[in-house]
Amino acid sequence: MAEELEAALPDDVCDLAERILGAAKEAVGAAKEAGWQLATAESCTGGLLAALFTDVPGYSRVFDRGFVAYSDQAKCDLLGLADDLVANCGAVSRAVAEAMAAGALDRSQAQLAISITGFAGPAGEDDEEGLVHLALAGADGSLTHREEHFGPIGRDGVRIAALRAALDMLREKLDLTA
Repeated sequence: MAEELEAALPDDVCDLAERILGAAKEAVGAAKEAGWQLATAESCTGGLLAALFTDVPGYSRVFDRGFVAYSDQAKCDLLGLADDLVANCGAVSRAVAEAMAAGALDRSQAQLAISITGFAGPAGEDDEEGLVHLALAGADGSLTHREEHFGPIGRDGVRIAALRAALDMLREKLDLTA
């Protein structure tokens, strides 16, 4: 089945999928070596990062859990964000991304939690399509933010670009940059 699917996809899509899975394997492997567990808090990616981590064979103990908090209320209920934070800052903001990462860290056994929130497709009149905020919270008290402006590259394009940005953040934190 996998061979049939691969044969049906263009080479560039297969190469991209291999590169993303390779980066996920590298990040999960480094977390395992450090003795760390990972958690995710995802909005616009809908659990794709968590799915990537569970696709890495032999590392089930490294990925603790993932939170898919798509709605504003889910962000508050699942990750402990204050209602007024989301209302005042907007669901797609630095403050919300940082609170999502911190909430995932607090509600898991992980030592690193990464969050992704953004506008994957056309949103409201004043919302920027392709705007994504990511945050990485560490048990050591560290908190890193990254803002991306991917532009109107389509829902799938934004989601894939957000995965790559999240994996880059993890690579930097785990000191895997070349």
